[in-house]
Amino acid sequence: MFDDKIILITGGTGTFGKNFAQRILKNHRPQKIIIFSRDEMKQWDMEEQIHSSKLRFILGDVRDKDRLQRAFNDVDIVVHAAAMKIVPKAEYDPFECVKTNIFGAMNVIDASLNAGVSKVVALSTDKASSPVNVYGASKLVSDKVFIAANSYSGSQNTVFSVVRYGNVMGSRGSVIPLFHKMRHQKSIPITDLDMTRFMITIEQGMELVEKALQTALGGEIFVKKVPSMKIVDIAKAMNPDVDLNVIGIRPGEKIHEQLISIDEAKYTFDFGNYFKIYSPFLLPSEKQILAEGGVPVGEGFSYESNKNNQWMTEGELRSWIGANLKY
Repeated sequence: MFDDKIILITGGTGTFGKNFAQRILKNHRPQKIIIFSRDEMKQWDMEEQIHSSKLRFILGDVRDKDRLQRAFNDVDIVVHAAAMKIVPKAEYDPFECVKTNIFGAMNVIDASLNAGVSKVVALSTDKASSPVNVYGASKLVSDKVFIAANSYSGSQNTVFSVVRYGNVMGSRGSVIPLFHKMRHQKSIPITDLDMTRFMITIEQGMELVEKALQTALGGEIFVKKVPSMKIVDIAKAMNPDVDLNVIGIRPGEKIHEQLISIDEAKYTFDFGNYFKIYSPFLLPSEKQILAEGGVPVGEGFSYESNKNNQWMTEGELRSWIGANLKY
């Protein structure tokens, strides 16, 4: 799929982008991987870390359609990972969040169609399902425009799909690295004692993107089945004797997260270790053909972090931390 192809990753200096670029370079023979992002220092650092003649760096912002268009020339595959994602920052500066997450998504779609890109996968978030904050709402709109973009591809045959997953373990700005830094303190701040989150490794996230690139026919949202964990248990996994200082939830936070809403259930099929949410614009006969091998989840279904049938234990998290985080 990636051999002899030109792959472009927006937001490519982030946790996902760096790991995905390394994965492609290790397992495939791409013609070129383009890292499109707006921070020159992060590009410099990434170039120092990954030495490959197949890696290219282009400075630019997804808000700038002209710059995107220039970068997308001759590109075969686009993975759209650029986003403003820190919830309190998005609440405080919603205009900036909308410009990046919504207008930026529209620009990526236009540039992909104009350049004749073959496949585009956009990264989403559990916060896009029944959103209560600006970040989640902006990503819901982003999901919608990427799904609708399949109606605009025409003779270009560009295929747009979305992958949606929860908290990436160890990613920048997430709770595990934060608690890991605080593990020797006497107390750790906890927003809510009942709070739960979905837990996904970067490897699982990358596998889901590859699944979407391999199998998407256009308009699907791929949702990986992953375990949940209570935030309290994450803190205890770092230090079983630590005191918990309850500080209350931050602006825009949920107690529990959701990956599939009840309203999306009528379009959702179970494929074993992942779900597909199909476009509501499909005719029932089209949806059934595309969903061959999948099982309808049924009316009233929802996929929520507090009602999950998979749970990560403190011991499993400690094992992951020992293998992935430096002390």
